[in-house]
Amino acid sequence: MTDSRWSAFVDRLAAERRVSGTERPIRALAEEFIQRALALLFPQFSGVDAECGLNVRADAVRVEQVLEMAIGPLVPDAAHIVGAFLERLPAVHDLLRTDAQAIHAGDPAAESLDEVILAYPGFLATAVHRLAHELYVLKVPLAPRLLSEWAHRETGIDIHPGAQIGASFAIDHGTGIVIGETSVIGERVKIYQGVTLGALAVSKHLANRKRHPTVENDAVIYANATILGGNTVVGEGSIIGGNVWLTASVPPRSVVQFNSTVARRPTDDGLEFHI
Repeated sequence: MTDSRWSAFVDRLAAERRVSGTERPIRALAEEFIQRALALLFPQFSGVDAECGLNVRADAVRVEQVLEMAIGPLVPDAAHIVGAFLERLPAVHDLLRTDAQAIHAGDPAAESLDEVILAYPGFLATAVHRLAHELYVLKVPLAPRLLSEWAHRETGIDIHPGAQIGASFAIDHGTGIVIGETSVIGERVKIYQGVTLGALAVSKHLANRKRHPTVENDAVIYANATILGGNTVVGEGSIIGGNVWLTASVPPRSVVQFNSTVARRPTDDGLEFHI
């Protein structure tokens, strides 16, 4: 590329950057905020150089500062939103304790709450979601999605910050779970790896409608089940079996199973698999 073409290209990038504002380190600040917020709520998430919760007040001040720096360029009244967010933290902390207890109670392999908080990707994804959801409710743009995508990269669990999730939510294993923006999940719901709560159709004109399912209290959804549609309701206390494809509502206390069939192969049918 000639000097003149290179110079023109750099000028174009500079113009694009002025319009988009991408010179701001929003992503880095969002990720610093979520890590500091998690460490504030649960010292198990503190870094190696942290004082393990010995200076909680200083940690709280830093969380407040980083959040205001992260959302300041995105909203006109960052201080007011930060204040509203901090008022919600005690409730978020209580909700997350119910989540950790639900995972601990439902997993025979979990030996302590500390183990769940430290090592379980389902808890980490839920913790990030509950914090991101509060910013989503406060109508902060972009930042909630950056937080949820950070959790997605860390855990393989993709929860849109708009999803509404009740208390005592338990994710078992979790890899591959997708929970869409307008999903509504009740209390004491348990979801296994690979579950999708998705939309029947992806269309821009449906953006303001409820596009994802409702899962009522005490439902269990096993691995790789796919449940689609904004009008689809999984009734209270229902069990959705593994690999089920569900696009219609089921009443409370339903059991929905995928029925595999077994057939004898004809001679020399040409099927051969290599793994």
